[in-house]
Amino acid sequence: MGGEDYRDRFEDIDWDDMQRSGLDSLTTQTAGFLASLGVVALLLVYDYVVVANDGPTFTTPFEWDVTQLDWLLVVTLLTVVFFAVYPLYDNPRMSRRYWREFRKNRAAVVSGVFLVGIFGLGLVGPLFIAKPDLNVLAQYQPPVFLSVPESTVGTCVGPVSDGMCHGTWQYPLGTTGQGKGIMKSVIYGMRVSLEVGLITPLIIIIIGTAVGTVAAYSGGIVDELLMRYVDIQLTFPTFFLYLLLLYLYGGTLFLLIVIFGITSWGSTARLVRSEALQRREEEYIQAAQSAGASEFWVIRKHLVPNVSNTVITNASLLIPSLILFEAAFSFLGLGDPTVPSWGQVISAGRSDIDTAWWISTIPGVFLFTTVLALNFVGDALRDALDPRAED
Repeated sequence: MGGEDYRDRFEDIDWDDMQRSGLDSLTTQTAGFLASLGVVALLLVYDYVVVANDGPTFTTPFEWDVTQLDWLLVVTLLTVVFFAVYPLYDNPRMSRRYWREFRKNRAAVVSGVFLVGIFGLGLVGPLFIAKPDLNVLAQYQPPVFLSVPESTVGTCVGPVSDGMCHGTWQYPLGTTGQGKGIMKSVIYGMRVSLEVGLITPLIIIIIGTAVGTVAAYSGGIVDELLMRYVDIQLTFPTFFLYLLLLYLYGGTLFLLIVIFGITSWGSTARLVRSEALQRREEEYIQAAQSAGASEFWVIRKHLVPNVSNTVITNASLLIPSLILFEAAFSFLGLGDPTVPSWGQVISAGRSDIDTAWWISTIPGVFLFTTVLALNFVGDALRDALDPRAED
């Protein structure tokens, strides 16, 4: 090996110096993420100190009163961009390999396009569309191109002919018994599903990965204590904890997401620990230890990246379950009454299924197709990220 290349050999790296270097050792990925978090922190201070309760956080180019959940969603999206999307951009060869495996599942490709549309509309739609408002005069309006007997509706908004009330583009998907537009409710339901499907798994991944890798690498009493705590947590009735907090503080989507995020990471921690135990015996881990790398360095640079495929696959399979949980809570009236969600609209139309079938059916179809699409994508991701797949 000629020149001065010998100084780049793995065993000659000064690990202590690299760990002391601080900002000098930051990658572009990490630096960009931290800078973005800094901007978010400044905007958060502006929202809670400067604006306070005087009005919406932003008024141009659109009016947006940023909530706690919105801030969490912004941080989650930044995390996805810098730690999921950016690595794919930075490593095109790996991206091509994943895409080659992923597109073998045509149902997953179609599902992916569908989910991009659903979650994209859920992300930007509420910024431009007002929440569905109560209008008892417009109750039970049928979807456009359909008609119902005029006696079914309150006051027919669309044209009337031969005693039949026809749908109108003012309410493309019809209205509920309270006169709320179903299309607006469905779009806001997309936002709710996006928040539940991204924020909650992120909390689960962060805590579960940290606990699983630390337990696997440390072993001994640390491993024993962490895993026994996981065993206890897995038997803890999260549902009853949520009911208690619901009774004390009222039901909010923020509360639901946080409670299920911080109490549902046990199975992820077990899965990560199992994978990390195998990785701990690899030669590159032993080489890093022999070179004097600290426990934190080995976990962050070697264990976490090498269990990331397992974590991503697990998260993709968690998302549909979490969306169904939220819909079930809303259907039972245990969700946030101020936030339109699919479960809430389905519940609103359950007693009118004979005369106004569209109230429950339309959001039910969106819920079903979204969960189905997520399962297709999750299965395809599991196959694409499998390191045993042929190149």
